[in-house]
Amino acid sequence: MADLLIELFSEEIPARMQARAAADLKTRMTNGLVDAGLTYAGAHALSTPRRLTLAIEGLLDHSPTVREERKGPKVGAPDKAIEGFLRGAGLSRDQLEERDTPKGAVYFAQIEKPGRPAAEIIAEVLEDLIRNFPWPKSMRWGAGALRWVRPLQSILCVITREDGSEVVPLDIDGIEAGDSTAGHRFMAPGRFTVTDFEDYAAKLKRAFVVLDPAEREAAIWQEATNQAFASGLEVVEDKGLLAEVAGLVEWPVVLMGSIDEAFLGLPPEVLQTSMKEHQKFFSVRNPRSGRIEKFITVANRETADNGATILAGNQKVLSARLADAKFFWENDLRLVKSEAGMEGWLASLGNVTFHNKLGTQAARIDRIAALAREIAPMVAADAGLAAQAARVAKADLSSEMVYEFPELQGLMGRYYAEAAGLPQAVANACEQHYSPLGPSDDVPVEPVSVAVALADKIDTLTGFWAIDEKPTGSKDPYALRRAALGVIRLVLENDVRFDLSRVLLSGFGPQPSERLAQSAKGAKGDAKFKAAIRLEETSLEYDEKQAVNFDLLFFFHDRLKVFLRDQGIRHDVIDACIAMEGSDDLTLLVKRARALQDFMTSEDGENLLQGFKRANNILSQAEEKDGVEYSYGADRKFIEDPAELSLFEALAAGGGAISSAIEAEDFAAAMSGMAALRGPVDAFFDAVQVNSDNEVVRRNRLNLLSQIRKVCGQVADLGRIEG
Repeated sequence: MADLLIELFSEEIPARMQARAAADLKTRMTNGLVDAGLTYAGAHALSTPRRLTLAIEGLLDHSPTVREERKGPKVGAPDKAIEGFLRGAGLSRDQLEERDTPKGAVYFAQIEKPGRPAAEIIAEVLEDLIRNFPWPKSMRWGAGALRWVRPLQSILCVITREDGSEVVPLDIDGIEAGDSTAGHRFMAPGRFTVTDFEDYAAKLKRAFVVLDPAEREAAIWQEATNQAFASGLEVVEDKGLLAEVAGLVEWPVVLMGSIDEAFLGLPPEVLQTSMKEHQKFFSVRNPRSGRIEKFITVANRETADNGATILAGNQKVLSARLADAKFFWENDLRLVKSEAGMEGWLASLGNVTFHNKLGTQAARIDRIAALAREIAPMVAADAGLAAQAARVAKADLSSEMVYEFPELQGLMGRYYAEAAGLPQAVANACEQHYSPLGPSDDVPVEPVSVAVALADKIDTLTGFWAIDEKPTGSKDPYALRRAALGVIRLVLENDVRFDLSRVLLSGFGPQPSERLAQSAKGAKGDAKFKAAIRLEETSLEYDEKQAVNFDLLFFFHDRLKVFLRDQGIRHDVIDACIAMEGSDDLTLLVKRARALQDFMTSEDGENLLQGFKRANNILSQAEEKDGVEYSYGADRKFIEDPAELSLFEALAAGGGAISSAIEAEDFAAAMSGMAALRGPVDAFFDAVQVNSDNEVVRRNRLNLLSQIRKVCGQVADLGRIEG
């Protein structure tokens, strides 16, 4: 057994590429070794800005000898066929073996591939890896043809065994593998030799290189929080920035600097965004005031003046950046406090195209405002405030601050609305109407914010549905799945009750466009869509806008399945509830689905489902055979068996109770009513033969089965639930 150490040393690798590159190095190298017959015990890859490192433990010294038997052509086959087989097997004719088979005499070859030394295999695999490494972007340098993310300077490749170590012979475009590496670019630039991974990591640490990115992250965060705490402050957590900064330094030195007093009046988010985007600084906040007062920067070296010169330079550059931000902020404030207010920005949005088939941002704002006004009463919001909020919610897109920092849209809208003296509910809606942006994002709860958020997302969905720009497979360029999930979460988490289909129709506007009609034609040809909207073959003439609306509702139901599946609700349970009347009301639909899920996981539910399916199958077969529909209910005077009578009475009592519970939306009570049917249904099938020789009794029993289907069908379409 041996250990293998590889280091690919280059100019600085972009921080965003390092983690993926280390993973690719490990995967491609180990896969290549295993494919060649070299198994191993363990492997781990690490990265710094200047190097990718892979350590493999417990590697075989040689690949094993492989023996293979290969069947060839028949004896007496044409010479060309036999010669081709011999070339492929690497044998001569006298090495072939003749054997009798049921199809006659056939040549067989015994092929032996001798094992190879590990060094030979490693060199082959590593050269292929380096020449074909999957960098997102790569470059050539000098006169060579080799491509790497930045100029590759050296290759370290050492095999270590108990009796010592050896360098793997390898030369790639003049870069010869060796057993040496270099330390920190400034603090220890000299090269030194290593024997194995432990020796390598220890010498790098002495040469001011922290090899493990997780160790660099931990050191940065600990020192940053310690320095902030010592000043009575706290570091604003940012895991993405922490990982990026750890990829910029090999020897992290944490320094805390001050922000000029002139800039402390800027919104904290502006300071934080400017420092993060332009300087890669961490924000340091005063927990008492919430103000950003200092910053943390991470240098890549220690200095004689303990970083004073570095901090001075950083603070000078930061002041210039923040001066720009202050200029934008003050200009924007002057405008919103003027007579024009935020409305002054809306005119310019008439020149900004939202989508070439959906018009300008200004036209979209008009649509959202109209829709928000309509939705407002459904979410207990003031219609006037909702329309006002919808009109100004995207006004900040014209602001200088959002032009410079697009990620601040919405948030800056709240600041500007407050500065303009607009109602707080309107200002909050400016910030919150984009939410939720993801499955873990907070959902707005203020009524005006909910109305505008729903209107914004529904306008997006109906707009792109109208021009037939729907998600396909894994492609969703307009994030329509995210928008639909946002609507679902807004509705469910705020317990909103409305007919989604009617709201979507409002979103499509008064007249269907030509593209809307084309989209509807596509919907007509979709088998699943036909089933979803229950098209009758005789009624193919219907409103085009309604067709596309149903198709979008089908998309919502599909997204709802994904959302509820993550919460443990089975897809067939959801299908059974979607099939019921009222499935346009998502809150009602989910309430029904959760109650049905609980019932189906109980013993009563499982057994009743089997009884229902048995009744449904017998009834369906009889109706097909007899050519009639058994749906009139049983007649008591034709009942013969006590179990039959018990079921008759249970259905009569339970049907009314379940119906009342459904009407009251008390699905727990409805499921209790279903549970009460389990015993009589089981007893009926144990004691009664439905297909009696007496035709009157048979028909009566089939009508009794139809009562089971009818009563249970009040809760959900149990036929869609998998048994």
